[in-house]
Amino acid sequence: MEKAYRVKKSAEIEFIMKNKSSVGDGSFVIYKLVKKDETHFRFAISVPKKYGNAVERNLMKRRIREIVRSNHFLDGLDFFIIVKPKAKELNFQEVKIDLEKLFARAKINKG
Repeated sequence: MEKAYRVKKSAEIEFIMKNKSSVGDGSFVIYKLVKKDETHFRFAISVPKKYGNAVERNLMKRRIREIVRSNHFLDGLDFFIIVKPKAKELNFQEVKIDLEKLFARAKINKG
């Protein structure tokens, strides 16, 4: 995933959370912000320390990045995915199913 598709700055993430609409379940929360001037979507992922050690947190981030890479999202959209500790119980397929359901509920998928 190219760096142009990532939200990096703390101020941008805070802006998404303040001016947002959100959807969630027990394992994930997605905040989204529609921006008219962007030509592609951008995203950020947060996995808190409560989730587990660095290896476990990085594994979850890699899984989410792969799921985001394999989906098609609307242009001009920033979204922020927060992982809850409950997601630790899920395997890759369950994470993919849960996130795709949330993407559909948030109406950020193209298809």
